[in-house]
Amino acid sequence: MVTPPPVLLRDVSVGYGGEPVCAPVSFELAAGGAVALVGANGSGKSTVLRAVLGLLVPAAGTVEVLGRPVDERSARHRREVAGVLDDDAYFPALTVAEHLYLTARGHGVLGAHDVVAEVLDEFGLAEHARALPVTLSSGQRRRLLLAAGFVRPRSLLVLDEPEQRLDRRMRDRLAARLRDERAAGGAVLLATHDPELVAEVCDAAVHVGETVSEVVDPDEAARRIGRAVL
Repeated sequence: MVTPPPVLLRDVSVGYGGEPVCAPVSFELAAGGAVALVGANGSGKSTVLRAVLGLLVPAAGTVEVLGRPVDERSARHRREVAGVLDDDAYFPALTVAEHLYLTARGHGVLGAHDVVAEVLDEFGLAEHARALPVTLSSGQRRRLLLAAGFVRPRSLLVLDEPEQRLDRRMRDRLAARLRDERAAGGAVLLATHDPELVAEVCDAAVHVGETVSEVVDPDEAARRIGRAVL
């Protein structure tokens, strides 16, 4: 029996109010693979991610996640798909450590305290474990958001511009963590403007555009970002 890919899009058109924001998108993401969505600001990358996460119904086309039509309400989707979007969503009354612990325990992680301690250290948040999110800097809040994605089980990780507000050291650490994710058999789908992240992590890319959306290799995607011609 052939195992279906974690993500499969066929001629997917996404937008708001019936108006598509980009040309139809088609691609496949295999287990252990990483696909980057690249394109200009406002090209529709984040909107495509929302369709994959089941937060937006596409106007046309087919979105399959883990071999089934996407349904963010299903227990399997919530168990196996972790999404980190470009918005700050926290439990305001919980400390950094409590936020991560609740996320881990809510997804059935055993030994949650140890997992949280490891992720806190990995994302440079250990010294802020007892702080409230509102007291953190913008970059620290971004790291907390990413940490929440890594503290829970997943077979598919969806990230919206994860490099935003990270310094170089943390960006390099993120790239290494995503390579580890792939090596363990996980699938990664991300939208990004970082050519180095594409080249270092991904095995394919999708240029999302207003008139044409096409699959390109990571080196070509990185060159396009570098030339700022997306």
